[in-house]
Amino acid sequence: MSMTRTAFVSVAAAAALVLSACAATPAAAPSTTPTVVDTRPLAELDLLDDPRAYVGASTAVLGDTAIEPIAGAAAPAFPVTVTSHDLDGDTEVTIKKADAVIGLDLSGSIGATIFGLGLGDRVVGRDVSTTFAAAADLPVVTSEGHSVNTEAIIALRPDLVITDGTIGPIDVLLQLRDAGIAVVFVDTDPSLDGVGELARQVAAALGSPEAGELLASRLDGEMAAKVDEIAAIAPTGDSRLRMMFLYLRGSAGIYYLFGKESGADVLIESLGGIDVAGEIGWDGMKPMTDEALIAANPDLILVMTDGLASVGGVDGLLESKPAIALTLAGQNKRFVDMADGEILSFGPRTSGVLDALARAIYAPAR
Repeated sequence: MSMTRTAFVSVAAAAALVLSACAATPAAAPSTTPTVVDTRPLAELDLLDDPRAYVGASTAVLGDTAIEPIAGAAAPAFPVTVTSHDLDGDTEVTIKKADAVIGLDLSGSIGATIFGLGLGDRVVGRDVSTTFAAAADLPVVTSEGHSVNTEAIIALRPDLVITDGTIGPIDVLLQLRDAGIAVVFVDTDPSLDGVGELARQVAAALGSPEAGELLASRLDGEMAAKVDEIAAIAPTGDSRLRMMFLYLRGSAGIYYLFGKESGADVLIESLGGIDVAGEIGWDGMKPMTDEALIAANPDLILVMTDGLASVGGVDGLLESKPAIALTLAGQNKRFVDMADGEILSFGPRTSGVLDALARAIYAPAR
C-alpha cells in the first residue's frame, strides 16, 4: 500500500467521521433533471480577459450527470480471486458471484465506476456521494453523512461490497465479511492516473477485467483531451490563477485545507492553476490555519456547494474567518463551488467535472 493512499485514507476517514457525528440532515436523492449549460467548446466561450481580476463567486455545474456505460465487453465470469488492499495488509478474496453489489467511498467514484462498466443493474445501494440520475432510486446505506449503516447494507443482501477505506468505520466494513459478504478494498490514488486504475480494480472484482480495460482506455482519452482543451484557454506563466481547495462544514466547525496528495492538487493543476497549498508545503488534508491562508494568498478558492452553504455562503465565511478575507480571493469574493458528490470525484465523470470547473473559472456568467 502506498504512503499516498495511507495518508489520504486516514485523513479522509477522520474527516468523514467527524462530519458524520455532527450531521443532521439525511441524504438527498440525486437530481434527475439535467441543468442547461453552454456546451460549446471552451475556446468558443466568452472568456475572461484577466481571470485574476474577476470579482464575484460562481458555481460549476454538470449539465448532464448521466454515466455512459462501455459496450462490447464479455459478460462477467465467476468465481474470481482478487487482492483486497485492506488497511492492515493485502488479503486474497474469492468472489463467487456479484448479482447484488454496493460501492462505497467518500466521493462516489466507485459507484459511478460500476455504472460506467455497464454493470449498474447489479447495484442495490449507494453512499451519499453517489449522485447521478441512474442511482436516484437506490437506497442510501450511509447514515448521518458518511457513516456506514451495517443494518442497511445487510438488509439489501449484497454479494459484494467494494470500498477504498475513505468511509467507515473500517471495523464495521470488515464485520460484513463475518456476515458472508465479500468485501474488497481497492487501492488507487486520488489522481487522473488513478481513474483508470480504479476501473481495472473494480472490474476485476466484478469478474469483468475486459470491461475495466475498455473503460480505463476511454476515460484516459477523455481526461487527456479535456486537460489539453483547458490548457489552450488558461493563462500561462505568472498569469496562472493561484488556487486553493477548502473543505467546509460550519455546523461541525470543520475547516480543512487540502494540499499535496489530497486530490485537490491534481484538480487544480489540471485546471491550469497553481496549487498554492502545495506551494507552501501543505500535505494531505489538515485543519486550516490563518498563517497558512495568508502565506498561500490564493486568487481563487474552490469549495463544495453544501460546505459553502453551511458557513452562510461567501459573506458568512468571510465574516467568520477574517484571515480568508485578507487573501486576494477573499477581497474579490472569488469562490467557485461545485456539488459535494462531484468536485473531487475521480471516476467516469472526471472530464465533465474539469469541464464544468473550467467554465466557472474562466468564463463565469457576467
